[in-house]
Amino acid sequence: MTAQPYIPILYGRRQDKALKPRHAQLMETLLPTLAVPDPAKGKIDPKALFPQAEEIWLEVGFGGGEHLAWQAAHNPSVGMIGAEPFINGVGKLLVHIEDGGLDNIRIHFEDARPLMQSLPDASLSRLFVLHPDPWPKKRHHKRRVISAWFFKEAARLLAPGGILRVASDIPDYVRWTLMHARGASEAFEWTAECANDWKCRPEDWPQTRYEAKARREGRTPAYLIFRRK
Repeated sequence: MTAQPYIPILYGRRQDKALKPRHAQLMETLLPTLAVPDPAKGKIDPKALFPQAEEIWLEVGFGGGEHLAWQAAHNPSVGMIGAEPFINGVGKLLVHIEDGGLDNIRIHFEDARPLMQSLPDASLSRLFVLHPDPWPKKRHHKRRVISAWFFKEAARLLAPGGILRVASDIPDYVRWTLMHARGASEAFEWTAECANDWKCRPEDWPQTRYEAKARREGRTPAYLIFRRK
């Protein structure tokens, strides 16, 4: 199963406010030591990034990095790759890495999709897409991360039994995700057996700042878990 090459087009902001001094310093000193090779230069071997790792997990759009850092701290035998094009979010993750002494994270400071295409088949055990930009206007739906293309690549990348986790507090995006999951039903099964399975966040799924904001504003997140058949 081979998807057509994704041509990266970055929508939205690359940077919000100016970086804090510490964030800026870590972008200069720490990020180069953790950066994933440029996918434009060829295929990427995740085993070369994490020689001792038992599994490789990928988070697409890690935001402020709190989920990625938590998973890395609680799963030291897992190699964690995080992709994020927003400079302020990368700066925040670097602080988590330095403060937590985390050595099992590598960062792709760009759109995740070219990175996904550069990784080998069945190389991931888990894939996360948490509270992606909903792009609510219909004419912008083509910008959404979740798509038929995404599910095809996720099916290629996840080993049998691998897990895809998607969270959103936007009902339309939840429906959108389930629609595309149905389109990929030969490869994925939705693990929910009752309403609580998608209404209640599992214990090994820490809250992100985007979820906290959604709850403050009265929106209820959905937690969707799909298993690679």
